[in-house]
Amino acid sequence: MNRYILGCIAAAALTLNTACTDDLNQFPHNETTSEQVYTNVQNYEAVLGKIYASMTATGQESSGVDYSSNHGENYMRTFLNLQEGPTDEMAYTWLTGDDMTNISFMKWDANDTWVSDMYYRIYYNITLCNEFLRNCSDSKISSFGDSDQQKLRRYKAEARFMRALFYYHALDLFRNIPFVTENDPIGTYVPPRYTPQQTFEYIESELKDCVNNLASKDDCPYGEASKGAAYTLLAKLYLNAETYTGTAKYTECIEACNNAIAQGYSLNSDYAQLFNADNDKRTNEIIFALPQDPEHLLTYGSTTYLICGSTSSTSTAQNAADLGVASPWGNFRSRGNLTAKFADGDKDHRYMFFTEGQQQNITDFTNQQDGYLFTKWTNLKDNGETASNTASYGAATDFPLFRLADVYLMYAEAVVRGGNGGSRTQALAYINDLRKRAYGDESGNIKESQLNKEFIIDERARELYMEGYRRTDLIRFGEFTTSSYVWEWKGGTKDGMAVDNKYNYYPIPSTDLTANPNLKNEGY
Repeated sequence: MNRYILGCIAAAALTLNTACTDDLNQFPHNETTSEQVYTNVQNYEAVLGKIYASMTATGQESSGVDYSSNHGENYMRTFLNLQEGPTDEMAYTWLTGDDMTNISFMKWDANDTWVSDMYYRIYYNITLCNEFLRNCSDSKISSFGDSDQQKLRRYKAEARFMRALFYYHALDLFRNIPFVTENDPIGTYVPPRYTPQQTFEYIESELKDCVNNLASKDDCPYGEASKGAAYTLLAKLYLNAETYTGTAKYTECIEACNNAIAQGYSLNSDYAQLFNADNDKRTNEIIFALPQDPEHLLTYGSTTYLICGSTSSTSTAQNAADLGVASPWGNFRSRGNLTAKFADGDKDHRYMFFTEGQQQNITDFTNQQDGYLFTKWTNLKDNGETASNTASYGAATDFPLFRLADVYLMYAEAVVRGGNGGSRTQALAYINDLRKRAYGDESGNIKESQLNKEFIIDERARELYMEGYRRTDLIRFGEFTTSSYVWEWKGGTKDGMAVDNKYNYYPIPSTDLTANPNLKNEGY
């Protein structure tokens, strides 16, 4: 098991109470002070472990939370709801019970509880990073021996990467956001409002500056950020630069993709193995994973949410045990527009849906029989054995946040959009590598003339569905709010409709607008 998860569980340090962003910088309100914690490398590892685990855990114990929120759910469950819930991929069953009506139908406002939870989760995690970095300054590092200094420089780079990742999510989801680092005063500091351009430049600078101190692919412990992770995040930043700042950065995206690929990753031969309980073995393709070990760190978010949530709790045809599930929840199914993109059905091995007793399209949004069931994520090991008891411990499958297939797709899209430093020949080869894996042969390969933006947005859906990419992709292609692409129940109507362009981003929660006079929402 990843030692940082163990460190997170063992750490009794730095439980920050974060209510709003005018209080983002503060000393820990517990019995252990930072002066006591940051005295040896092992304690630094433990606190860094908490930063990593903050994406999948709710708190240091399954029965309690470090951060009190509306739903009490972890980072990744909230992130998946906001990235998948409004799109053509997820149809949510418990609209009223889970407060998902406005997210599902693109009608949220500054008082939406899921929006608020995501916002404060992001800034809670940024606060963890800032506190770590305050105590991992060059002067503090210099007080350690040579060997420990080398480790601490890498840990510092990893914390900077994680903060850049959280700020990237804040930029992508909220656009104009409060900004605070370890260099700002502690206490009643009111953060300034950063424009997307300012946040973009900060993330870019941080990633470029810290990448050299990160470990290479082969030297990086599993579950920690490597150079490949930094290059992949840079590629994502550049691919969406025109959305965020109005200035295209497709040439820079290609360069970042090339740097990530040069780390030595390769496609896993079996697509399904990337999403099962043995996916920690897929370090050939998975660039950055969020480990989930139910024996030591129980979570009902992340992949437990994806696996139990996509298994029907009412179907008489589906056997939950076939997915390693002891506790099927029935939270969501696929919208018909997604499954229709697989024109060849299960000839494409990425077509991982349970169809018996289900209808493809959504007539009744809350009916579990409307929409095919996702079977992409499982709690099964390679040998078919169930990995854990999901009713008691949650799933044992890790979440692959970054993987090589996405880098291939980003490279191809950046080339198609006119970026320099790549070639259509190489882009086509990358796409067909994905297609060969999907079909088991060359029958699914495309020709150079078929490599266009329309193909890429659909291929991203086929390759990456339910991995937290879709909302960002649809916005980049100008399809999320507009009439150029409507899907069933888009905007809350059965046939779908365009919505106001303000829904291309989420609003700053009204509670923080009150707390921070520097903030405002356009359109809400």
